[in-house]
Amino acid sequence: MHRAAGSLAAAVVLGLAMGASPALAAGTANPSSAASGAVEAASALAGAVKSHQVELQLRQDGVLHVKETVTFEGSPPTRELIGRTRYDDTSDRLYPISGLKGDATLNGDKITLKGSGTATFEYDVRGAVTPLADIQELRWYAVGGWTVPVEQATVKVTGPAQLQNLSCFAGVLTSAVGCTVASPDHNGTTADFEQQGLGAGEVLTVVVGYPRGATTGGPVLERRFELANAFTLNTVTGGALAGLLILLLGGIGLLYWTRGRDARVVGHESGALTPIENGHFAPPDGVRPGQIGTLMDEQADVIDVTATIVDLAVRGYLRIDEQPRQTYDTPDWMLVRLPSAPVTSLLPYERALYDAIFDGRDAVLLSQLHGSFGAKLGKVRDALYRDVVTQGWFARRPDSVRTRWTTLGVVLTFAGVLGTVALAWFTTYGLLGLAVIIAGAALAAGGQYMPAKTAKGSGAMAHTLGFRRYLTEGDIGGSIPEAQRVELFSRYLPYAVIFDSVDRWARVVSSVTGNGQQADNLYWYHGPAEWDLSKFADSMRTFTMTTSGAISATRQFRSL
Repeated sequence: MHRAAGSLAAAVVLGLAMGASPALAAGTANPSSAASGAVEAASALAGAVKSHQVELQLRQDGVLHVKETVTFEGSPPTRELIGRTRYDDTSDRLYPISGLKGDATLNGDKITLKGSGTATFEYDVRGAVTPLADIQELRWYAVGGWTVPVEQATVKVTGPAQLQNLSCFAGVLTSAVGCTVASPDHNGTTADFEQQGLGAGEVLTVVVGYPRGATTGGPVLERRFELANAFTLNTVTGGALAGLLILLLGGIGLLYWTRGRDARVVGHESGALTPIENGHFAPPDGVRPGQIGTLMDEQADVIDVTATIVDLAVRGYLRIDEQPRQTYDTPDWMLVRLPSAPVTSLLPYERALYDAIFDGRDAVLLSQLHGSFGAKLGKVRDALYRDVVTQGWFARRPDSVRTRWTTLGVVLTFAGVLGTVALAWFTTYGLLGLAVIIAGAALAAGGQYMPAKTAKGSGAMAHTLGFRRYLTEGDIGGSIPEAQRVELFSRYLPYAVIFDSVDRWARVVSSVTGNGQQADNLYWYHGPAEWDLSKFADSMRTFTMTTSGAISATRQFRSL
């Protein structure tokens, strides 16, 4: 180590002999551009640090006690301490400063001197020790960061054990150029460093090695936020993603078990079904159109209500009167209450709809179904959901099941978002939060498929599908007596609304006379003057579309 110091001194002498300045001979940065010269000239006018003496004492607990004596000219200068450096790809190294006392004030990492001419102060630094393979290294930026040049700087380092090695660097923070002098004392316990001519902002860094275990100190690290690092794929995050995959597969398996059970029953009991007994209409399991719609898609929606209105008409509870109109007028219909109808025999959801339509009046235009009608449709929807549970087709209301699972998924997604932000900001485990978000989103989406039919409901579904096949593909019924066709085919029509085959059955109904002449009206549907049954298919298609639009406008039902 003496030889190293001697070599450094020889380099200085050689540099002076060649006409170089002491600062240049020592390897410090000497500005060559006009801009750098202007900066130094301005700094010189502001003052200078004539002498900066630093005493560093490394304690056994790893705390570095620093005492500085500064002699300066001009107004009191300020010094920016090195409080943070890059440690690795994910973390910064911090050097917390505490316990400042003396002729200076500390604001963040900035020290401002007090008084004039000379200032003495001291403070403690943590995090300056780095445990290595076989030694502990003390590295501290002992001098520098001043707003003015430093003419002469000396540093004395003492520690809890014998020195193992020492070195120093002068210039910019990342400089690899050695300082003027670096030498140990004869006992090998104290290191002395010296540097002449530091420019404004330049730093003298001292490095001293001690035996392993000499102190209990270590670096103080703070994770540096970077988006790429926040979502690092490693064993933990990879395992979490694998766990998510298992969770999703398990969820799919659960859905298959609940939905697959329905499919197995439906597949076992489905088949063509003719809804006629003794020449009279007999729907499978006695189901009504609104019930079928809710059973099939597990939703009480617009088309279920539209089909129920048509069903109430063909069953004799109300009459639909198409209103006369000009070529470009909007079509409209009058819904007329039939006083002799046995309303007490209606199912709860049918009665709720019947009351919502008429609301104490005997007739109402379809275009005027708003206000109280919209408010009461909520009761119709609730009654439909209660009805499918009462029928034993579902163990719980489908809407409640969907809401519960969807809400749980939304909450889990929101928690995942918060967790992702926190994990990404403070750790590298952001992928764990993304896994929760994906699971929550999958649960929220899968919640729409969570309602499951009971065995009875699955059987009713199988019979319903057979009924649908008959309505869409089956024989029109040439064997049915002429006198019964109008009523029978009219009874099919509300179910055709549910099965989206209105056109087919409206045309069938419009041709039921079979004698080549068209009737003026049906018992449940009356047209305006100059209207006959040949126009019924177009009228029925327009009526169902207009009715569905009127119901959708209330926003009480899901629109299809």
